[in-house]
Amino acid sequence: MSKRIVVCGDDFGMNADIDEGMIALAAMGRVSAVSCLSLGPTFVSNARRLAVHDVDVGLHVNFSESLGADAEPMPSLGALILRAYAGRLDRAWIDAQLTRQFDAFEAAFGRAPDYVDGHQHVHQLPGIREQVLSQLKRRYGDHRPWLRQTAPGALCGIPLKESIKARIIGALGAAALARQARRDGLRTNRRLLGVYGFDGGKRRYADLLQNWLFNAHDGDLLMCHPAMDCKEGSPMSRQRRAEFDVLASAKLGDWMRANGVRIARLPAVAR
Repeated sequence: MSKRIVVCGDDFGMNADIDEGMIALAAMGRVSAVSCLSLGPTFVSNARRLAVHDVDVGLHVNFSESLGADAEPMPSLGALILRAYAGRLDRAWIDAQLTRQFDAFEAAFGRAPDYVDGHQHVHQLPGIREQVLSQLKRRYGDHRPWLRQTAPGALCGIPLKESIKARIIGALGAAALARQARRDGLRTNRRLLGVYGFDGGKRRYADLLQNWLFNAHDGDLLMCHPAMDCKEGSPMSRQRRAEFDVLASAKLGDWMRANGVRIARLPAVAR
């Protein structure tokens, strides 16, 4: 039996280049989940185009990046983490932000998200994860979305810098999120793959991707950040284009077959 992995594209709604890349890869069957910034500047205009594809569509909750010229200022990720672990997050602000983001998602798609995760993994931080779980219970009762788990997958062949980053992300709340998800009867993916420094171009991304596929177990989630045209010209936008080119390549099919992997929506029976 092949190993089923979720390939999850992040940041839909951030800009048109990202949205076009996600929609194209969804049509090709190269992603099986797309995480949406529901207050992003292009989200509303492109949500319906995404909705026709056979992918899980999730809410990518955001507390660390201002989206658009008129958006509310957000703290930096570092400042947010420090406040979270110092117990200094404003509960009313967190709840209001979540309410706006869930409402915007539901207004665009006419339904609940299939899953919830966080931009820069903020959904797992103390003071945020409890509010996320509360929102899910209050809104959806026994029919709650699944949650993205951030504990690192196998790291065989992964360079030291990327391995350390994957472990740091997991250490910031994966264990607590997993415990609370089990307590509440919520599904999660098994482990997280795809963590790296968003650099190196196509060749390096292709090398990393082959290692992630080799390391994959059934139910793992491979995170990615592709975009199609990248008119911005920044290093990050160029790397997004590199990811798109590799994920759209015919070689991906060869790599998946060699590793006994297939792209799927989260299995019905998951951790």
